[in-house]
Amino acid sequence: MSRNTLMDPIGRLMGLRYKSHPWHGVEIGDNAPQEVTSFIEMVSTDTVKYEVDKTSGYLKIDRPQKYSNVVPALYGFIPQTFSGPKVAEFCNEKVGRDDIVGDGDPVDICVLTEKEIVHGDILVESIPIGGFRMIDGNESDDKIIAILKNDTVYGEYQDLNSLPMLVVERLKHYFLTYKDLPGQERDVEITHTFGKDEAHEVINRSIEDYRTRFDNLNTILSSQIK
Repeated sequence: MSRNTLMDPIGRLMGLRYKSHPWHGVEIGDNAPQEVTSFIEMVSTDTVKYEVDKTSGYLKIDRPQKYSNVVPALYGFIPQTFSGPKVAEFCNEKVGRDDIVGDGDPVDICVLTEKEIVHGDILVESIPIGGFRMIDGNESDDKIIAILKNDTVYGEYQDLNSLPMLVVERLKHYFLTYKDLPGQERDVEITHTFGKDEAHEVINRSIEDYRTRFDNLNTILSSQIK
């Protein structure tokens, strides 16, 4: 079964009647993992952290950003992915541990562009070029780094290793501090920076984890369509 037929024909029918859920009702794209559709929750002008409510699919306010810490790019997730056992297994292999589990969320993605995009709740076509192997406590929380497809400035970069170091360090700083709240400390670390090939592996494994976790989603949705 093609990775893009998971929601067909039910997902298409639901999409005609209702706004598609950005996690389950949006297709990842025919050329994944080389190119993926990304759902953007936040942009660089946001001073609070937004995230998708997993039940309704609407954006909600998660928390205010600490001080002036704002995301230096478009930030969201890859639809129809899930950080589960296969993603966690890959993380354990890379860091030499055996206690890491998936965080149970879709895989996060940060999309670089020179364009000023003023609000989230949008879909963009993006090209993964690498990522950060981030661990929150004992949970795998990979951050895929991508460029906006056909971007005038960032479009020339094909791998994270070719990005200017300042851009990479700025992204790292955000991810290492964005979960901080005054008076609270989080056990968050970035163990590795990886390139395009590992980003593709993470995405492929997250697609498999999604299929396993939501293998009965078509049955659930079909029972709701009258």
